[in-house]
Order: sequence, then C-alpha cells, then structure tokens
Amino acid sequence: MTLRMPGPRALAWIAAATVALSAGCQSVQTTSAGAVGVDRKQSMSALVSEADLRRGSEQAYAQLMGQARQKGALNADAQLTQRVRAIAQRMIPTTAAFRPDAPAWKWEVNVLQSDQLNAWCMPGGKIAFYSGIITRLNLTDDEIAAIMGHEIAHALREHARERASEQQAAGLVIGVGAALLGVGSIGSDLGQMAYKVAVGMPNSRAHETEADRIGVELAARAGYDPRAAIVLWQKMAKASGGGGSPQFLSTHPSAETRQQDLAVYAERVMPLYQQARK
Repeated sequence: MTLRMPGPRALAWIAAATVALSAGCQSVQTTSAGAVGVDRKQSMSALVSEADLRRGSEQAYAQLMGQARQKGALNADAQLTQRVRAIAQRMIPTTAAFRPDAPAWKWEVNVLQSDQLNAWCMPGGKIAFYSGIITRLNLTDDEIAAIMGHEIAHALREHARERASEQQAAGLVIGVGAALLGVGSIGSDLGQMAYKVAVGMPNSRAHETEADRIGVELAARAGYDPRAAIVLWQKMAKASGGGGSPQFLSTHPSAETRQQDLAVYAERVMPLYQQARK
C-alpha cells in the first residue's frame, strides 16, 4: 500500500489540530508528593472533568451495588464487611497527607461475594472488595490495607481522568492523521495499536507504580505494616501461577519489579508506621 504524503494544507490542519489539542490540556499535580515523593506532572484534558467522572462513578457504583444486592452478593458476610470497613475507617483520614479534600469525599465501602481476586476504588472514593481476594489469599489486615491503599491512590491521583484524557487526545490525533494521510481504517487501527503499546501501557504501568508507593504510605500512616504489600504481591504471583504477559506488553509491572520497588518504599515509610503505632 502506497501512502500519500500530506500536502501543505494537510500539514496546516495537523498543526492546527495539535495546537488545539495542546490548548485543551493542562498540566496539573493532583496530590502532594508525600514521603514517597510521587511528584509526576499530569496532563489533563479540560473536556474531561473530575466532577463529571465522580458523578458517573456514583451512578455506576449505585447500579453495581443494586445488582449485587438483587443477587444476594452484597455484603453477604457481615463479619467480613465489618472487617474491611474498619480498615477503611483508619485509612481514609490518612488521605489528607496527599489531598486535603479527600477525607470529605462521599466514601462508600462494600464487599461483593465473588471468587475473583479483585478490588477497586472509583473516583470520589467508591470502594469495592471481592470476597475472593481476601478468603482465597487468606489476607491479613495489613495486606487488606495494602490493597486498599493502592486502590485509593488511583482515586487520589485521578488516574481514571488522566487515562480518559490520554485516550481522548490519542483518538483525535490518530483519527485526523489517518484521514489526512489517506490510510483509512487500517492506518487508524495501526495507530491505535502503536499508541497502546508505546504510550498507553507505559503510562498505565506508571499509574500502578504510583499507586503502589502512595498505597504503602497510606497504610503506614494508618498503622498498618507497609511491608505487608511485598507479601501480598508474592501471594498474588503465586495465585496467578507465575503467568501473565511480559512486562513490556502489560499494564502492570512484573511481580518481581513490583516487589523490589515496594521493598524500597515500604522501608522509606517505616518511620510513619512506627509513629502511628505509638
């Protein structure tokens, strides 16, 4: 297939699209750096607001919890739910170290009856734990706190908004470029693939690393042993049988890389843990 090189008019349109796209984005710092030093500047689209994401999250969360309730899967184990919520009550106040506004979010914490090894926190503090991740891995409170801190960190850093901004930008540039270059859907598909591998996945790994580091600090400040995060990921690696995609084609760091990084940052926040335990 022969590609047509863009003429002066096409180049002008590309330049205009790039300028418009740049003008629509802003460099922000969503959190304080904390003791772990997470200070990466983030690029957010003015067309993707955190307020809109929070409203959408509230609606989606209510719908998911409603569906779980109908199936008898919402907080089916009262003791387990109480345990997770008690940990959250200690963790949530520590978010002020990164965002003064975060403790006042409309936090919700629920446990869904499922064998899945999963947990998440939507924008605005909507938390869900799947019972399987606790029971199948036989998690301690410290290990639950490690997961919770990690998921809360995603919300604090507004990673969902950052990913949405990236995807919006990539879709615009790739779509316009494919049309101007005359490569059609094939070129557009290749562009999407190139973006995913070269930009989207490394950024997602950056998000995971930031969440790991902030997570251990949140846990430490709440009086949970930050070193439990290392044991947690050892358990996760064992549960997955050591499988998974190579690190360079994954949205998550490899288990070995993750454990090495966590060891460094868990040690860094040990004074916070020791202070909280007094």
